[in-house]
Amino acid sequence: MARKPGIPKELQRICRRFDRWRKSREGRAPIPERLWRAAVESAKEHGVCRTAQVLHLDYNKLRRMAGSTVLARQATFPSDSRSAFMELVAPLATGSLDCVIELEGPRGKLRIQWKGTTAPDLAGLSRSLWEAA
Repeated sequence: MARKPGIPKELQRICRRFDRWRKSREGRAPIPERLWRAAVESAKEHGVCRTAQVLHLDYNKLRRMAGSTVLARQATFPSDSRSAFMELVAPLATGSLDCVIELEGPRGKLRIQWKGTTAPDLAGLSRSLWEAA
């Protein structure tokens, strides 16, 4: 594997180990335990998805092997600036919410400002808007 920008050196090193093993294995031999351990440790550091992509592993199997600790990684910013998605879960609101919905489509723009709304209200409104022809 040539050095690829944006992939940490330790992940590149593990990838080279996998490449050497893949070239030398006979038939459909299973991945050795030592390589799985390295992949799991890398997944804890760099995320399951990214590790599975770089190492050409099955995402679901790596996720199972890594356990729930990888899925519940600390909420820190990713070390790779290309990673742009981070899910933020808001605490449950105790009162009503104000909401602004802006839609833009081929027929024009629509802005709805809704005060005192709840999540079920928004779900019903969303369904009505999307199902309307």
